[in-house]
Amino acid sequence: MKITKSLLQVGVLGLSLLATSVMAAVSADEAAKLGTTLTPMGAEKAGNADGSIPAWTPLPKNAGTVDAKGFLSNPYASEKPLFTITAQNVEQYKDKLAPGQYAMFKRYPETFKMPVYTSHRGSTVPDEVFAAIKENATKTTLVSGGNGLENFKTAIPFPIPKTGVEVIWNHITRYRGGSVTRLVTQATPQANGSYSLVYFQDQFVFRDKMKDYDPANPGNILFYFKQKVTAPARLAGGVLLVHETLDQVKEPRSAWVYNAGQRRVRRAPQVSYDGPGTAADGLRTSDNLDMFNGAPDRYDWKLEGKKELYIASDSYKLDSPTLKYSDIIKAGHINQDLARYELRRVWHVVATLKEGQRHIYAKRDFFIDEDTWQAAVIDHYDGRGQLWRVAEAHAQDYYDKQVPWYTLEALYDLQSGRYLALGMKNEEKQAYDFGFTASTSDFTPAALRQEGVR
Repeated sequence: MKITKSLLQVGVLGLSLLATSVMAAVSADEAAKLGTTLTPMGAEKAGNADGSIPAWTPLPKNAGTVDAKGFLSNPYASEKPLFTITAQNVEQYKDKLAPGQYAMFKRYPETFKMPVYTSHRGSTVPDEVFAAIKENATKTTLVSGGNGLENFKTAIPFPIPKTGVEVIWNHITRYRGGSVTRLVTQATPQANGSYSLVYFQDQFVFRDKMKDYDPANPGNILFYFKQKVTAPARLAGGVLLVHETLDQVKEPRSAWVYNAGQRRVRRAPQVSYDGPGTAADGLRTSDNLDMFNGAPDRYDWKLEGKKELYIASDSYKLDSPTLKYSDIIKAGHINQDLARYELRRVWHVVATLKEGQRHIYAKRDFFIDEDTWQAAVIDHYDGRGQLWRVAEAHAQDYYDKQVPWYTLEALYDLQSGRYLALGMKNEEKQAYDFGFTASTSDFTPAALRQEGVR
């Protein structure tokens, strides 16, 4: 058969249209479900059949009190666990556990437990964010083979996702208050429970919250992040600066570090993918921060669908300023008596390392809360296919600011018996301070030098 130029043109056009349809946003009819059968963020508004997962009811801004340091009271303080999952009864609940959670019972049969409470679905964001999400539903598209976004606004580009990578983009871009300053700590306990703390001062600003943001020329920046180590003395003064891009294949993330001992700023290309996490003693990669961050290009993402899972939610007890860090950090895992689990619906996405790419994690299983698009559990597998690390996020709603976020992130190494806990602020002088304002000049290498002076 002779292939003519016109036939080739038709074929190319057909492939182009097919690619466009794959990358296209949802129809206006589908988007109309947001706020009706779906929540404005895309979760199923209704509960499950037996009522163990309730319908979505947004938590009011005055759901509790806020103390002088910004810590929130627990709206559910009077509730008691419905039951507790232990190594003795775990088989009964295995179908509602991630493989990594189940493995924790096998690794720590005497101490690991999951207190399960009544489920509440109160996560919400400001109305203007809901409006942006609905606009994204019909306008935002994937570019660069799924590694970037076009026509994206504020948060959550794909509230009605069709693919695994769309779910992951929702996690990466989810609403975190727009901007925040925070004082948090990190612990990397030895197998016997002994630990020392690293103290961080973070500044985190999404692009549309910058003073000099131009919506007509948004550029490729997603957010700016600056992290200063304030203690211990041997690490104090070091600063990390990150310019996070929307399309990291087209324009890789820019990162710099200030070394206080050398008093110099240098580029830090290792702050990405499986580069070592800051002061983490080898227990996390750069892309383990915030459960997962960065470019999705090294993995193939398969959407397995939704399932019901017990995840750590409404973690106000764990965030209490009456606790000491020693109350939380224990041998093997955090103090599970302080944890709270609820039955929720999650999206299950499997990430498999692409042929020819490298990463210490050959496979990752993501379980992402449908109400917030936050990763709740991520199981990490090594190159042999063995379950290696289990990440679990203890989440809460900062209801006074309408921000769903984490209380603490834990990353458990099943092989070494060690773990990393990041995000604790119980003993700090203030909780999260949302509404931080800044200009791009505050996030330059020159500004980094000023931040890092001891």
